[in-house]
Amino acid sequence: QVQLVESGGGLVQAGDSLRLSCAASGRTFSSYTLGWFRQAPGKEREFVAAITWTWTTGITSYYADSVKGRFTISRDNAKKTMYLQMNSLKPEDTAVYYCAADQNPQTLRAGRSDYWGQGTQVTVSS
Repeated sequence: QVQLVESGGGLVQAGDSLRLSCAASGRTFSSYTLGWFRQAPGKEREFVAAITWTWTTGITSYYADSVKGRFTISRDNAKKTMYLQMNSLKPEDTAVYYCAADQNPQTLRAGRSDYWGQGTQVTVSS
């Protein structure tokens, strides 16, 4: 069982930066693929970024094209925390951001994760 709690959202201006955090509970945190999704008003939830870690391959990260080059996902297995550094924010980044965890990377990226946080609001004004 994994519980996820997001934090770090807020109201910023276009071009600003924010860092979201996702704190997790659970004994096998390092074995999970972690990810960020977002949902804007009137739109479906969409994939933002994901990160996996294994002893053999190390860190692998994936990004949606819309955030590539601006957002950076990272994880600290010792702290059981995942981060999303968001730079050069745009008004179209406005959404509720959710973190997710799943032991299957494909399931997570498809938005069918077993575990979800409650979400944190990010609002970017123009």
